[in-house]
Amino acid sequence: MNKLVRRFRTLPIRARLSMLVAAAVAFAVAAVSVTCWFIVQGKLYDQVDEDLKQSRMKGPGQAIQMQNALDNCTQTPQSSNNPFRNDLYTQVLKTDGTPCVMDESEGSIKVTQADKDVIKNASSGSFLIRNGTDENGDSVRVMTSPIALQNTATGEQSYGAVMVAVPLKGTESTLNDLALVLLLVSGIGVVGAGAAGLAVARAGLRPVDKLTEAVEHVARTEDLSVRIPVEEESDDEIARLSRSFNSMTSSLANSRELQQQLIADAGHELRTPLTSLRTNIELLTRSEETGRPIPPADRKALLASVKAQMTELASLIGDLQELSRSEAQRGERVQVVSMEDAVESALRRARLRGPELTITASLEPWYTRAEPAALERAVVNILDNAVKFSPEGGTIDVRLSHGTLTVRDHGPGIPTEELPHVFDRFWRSPSARALPGSGLGLSIVARTVEQAGGQVTLARADGGGTVATVRLPGAPTPPPEDPALAP
Repeated sequence: MNKLVRRFRTLPIRARLSMLVAAAVAFAVAAVSVTCWFIVQGKLYDQVDEDLKQSRMKGPGQAIQMQNALDNCTQTPQSSNNPFRNDLYTQVLKTDGTPCVMDESEGSIKVTQADKDVIKNASSGSFLIRNGTDENGDSVRVMTSPIALQNTATGEQSYGAVMVAVPLKGTESTLNDLALVLLLVSGIGVVGAGAAGLAVARAGLRPVDKLTEAVEHVARTEDLSVRIPVEEESDDEIARLSRSFNSMTSSLANSRELQQQLIADAGHELRTPLTSLRTNIELLTRSEETGRPIPPADRKALLASVKAQMTELASLIGDLQELSRSEAQRGERVQVVSMEDAVESALRRARLRGPELTITASLEPWYTRAEPAALERAVVNILDNAVKFSPEGGTIDVRLSHGTLTVRDHGPGIPTEELPHVFDRFWRSPSARALPGSGLGLSIVARTVEQAGGQVTLARADGGGTVATVRLPGAPTPPPEDPALAP
């Protein structure tokens, strides 16, 4: 059985659907056919029983016929010159159950204990109708009725029974023909149902075949431009599956395009510091090989340039690693963090990078769900941007209130036409391309804030400069740590 189940599961789905439809139809047709056969059988037997009741010996000659049968009692029918045989079996049972066949009888009927019990219960007047056989083993329908017998010699009265039967050959032939017809009709119905199920399965699974071909084409050619046509008004499972496939391939195509763009932009950004590093290192190497020393001031500037390019490379690689991390890796580190602590830590780093600037801060407690390191890095990037564009001796205002962080500098500001691009990867304002940076800082800020469920905007500030606004949803305040559990 398990082997059949496993084999069934290996069949194509259209074959399984066809077999299931055929099996369901076969069960229904079998149930209807069997019910029909039994109903017809009951009706035919009811008709035969009615004929038996109508053929019971009646009239004044009844007693004479039975008495003649008893006087000339034989257990086999006597030959008769009567050409009109009515295919009727008639015989009388004596009190002891001995059968006496009448001359007009078609044959003798085999007596059973049930027939003898009718004689025993003659006083109740009940009769028996059953299936039986004649002396040749042919099937007959028998009715046994109790009768009163009188001994002509002694005048004593006793009970016997009269048995009347008709052959069932015609009835059985009709039932056999009906069974054959029902079997043929059922077979045709099952075959037709299987063919119809196969046709329906093929028509219903045609969109699945198209989807399979599309998936195989994508796997073979990596062509993500494939789309499956879907009717707009259709909302069945196949249409939903097709729309999901189209959405998936569209997302994969966009992801690949972004990946290719990231690789191209990263290669372009890496080329500049690497070229500068190579040039500076070649100058130092040539100086060592030729023995012609570089003036101290030029050597110092050269080494400072190498150091700056190495710092820029390290920053760019760190930014690329941050962008390449998957959503699952970020989700594992998300927890309730204090935004106030993250901003204070970022402020300490910003003051070190811009010691000549005045950074004012007004911070209120606020908790949110985010990755601690990523949140602090995002705030650092915003502050670095403000430090980079602030004039010497300028002021940076930082404020955290009700989950909204604002960082305002007093630099030249961002032109209005450039505001839609500030969060794009590797995008840098033409006026800022001479300054250090990879163009990924604000992109990382936008991604971190969005993953935390917040929003970030950059706009021109009234009176000059730029204001960055970060809004993050709140989270339940974590319980205070037990000092006894502190390390």
